[in-house]
Amino acid sequence: MTVAWRFVPFGALSTTELYEVLQLRTEVFVMEQAGIYQDMDGADHAAVHVLGASGDQLVAYARCFPAGVKFAEASIGRVIIRETMRGSGIGHELMRQAIACVFAQWGAQPIRIGAQARLEMFYLQHGFAKAGEPYIEDGIPHIEMLRPISFQGAKHDQ
Repeated sequence: MTVAWRFVPFGALSTTELYEVLQLRTEVFVMEQAGIYQDMDGADHAAVHVLGASGDQLVAYARCFPAGVKFAEASIGRVIIRETMRGSGIGHELMRQAIACVFAQWGAQPIRIGAQARLEMFYLQHGFAKAGEPYIEDGIPHIEMLRPISFQGAKHDQ
């Protein structure tokens, strides 16, 4: 399966793209994970959105922020893979794309995330390390993780 990747600032998202993003985020974070919380947190306008589409369907998504918006460091959040695509390796490609997005937009730098604790091992594979105590967010255990600038795992990072 081929996935086409795009990095799109909020103001450049089409109405259709924005609808697809919000629909996928609701499907995963609200319905699937039974999280009752305000997904539209007022931060989308400050993000560059990573869109992964297969054909005409959004199958992967993340949003990237410059330093000083969500954390002191640049950050990646709302990382989503459509349920039917999980286990295909697309999640790893999404993280490579999101890291590349941060670097392309704001230069190589440390990246901090608020990860669901159950995904800690996944993020470790992309150079993130535990950087705080576990906490509960929207009823789900999370952990802050930091990817130092010194990590040189994937070829596009070098």
